[in-house]
Amino acid sequence: MHRSVFLDAGPLGLVSQPRGKSSAANLCQRWLDSMLGAGHRVYLPEVADYEVRRELVRAGKAAGVLRLDRLQQIVDYLPIHTAAMLKAAELWAALRNAGTPTASRESLDVDVILAAQALTSGTPAGSIIVASVNPSHISRMVACDLWEHIKP
Repeated sequence: MHRSVFLDAGPLGLVSQPRGKSSAANLCQRWLDSMLGAGHRVYLPEVADYEVRRELVRAGKAAGVLRLDRLQQIVDYLPIHTAAMLKAAELWAALRNAGTPTASRESLDVDVILAAQALTSGTPAGSIIVASVNPSHISRMVACDLWEHIKP
């Protein structure tokens, strides 16, 4: 079964680093290559791009921004649409009402936006998985695992 893999900011930050920068980045880059090679659809949610991009811009890392831009040519870029933001509001409220929020009340809470982007992407729910370095919050809303546990 082919899966639809949505990149959270952690793995996105690793795959957008220069090759050879770190062993973790190298492993994550090989993982991404193997996922694409196996025919899985990999998405770059706009909210994850924002999380990684804002730090690259702040730090003046123009080469990192270019690598992030090039990644949009390799995987499926998923812009934020109104449907995703409406779903994010529902998810945020449901988690808060259940007493299991994923961020402070004042936070934008990008985890719910990322989950909502996946859920409103038109992808069948059973094939969605979010690749993360910390799946605890996102897994409350949508299937999520450590990127290295998601096998091609």
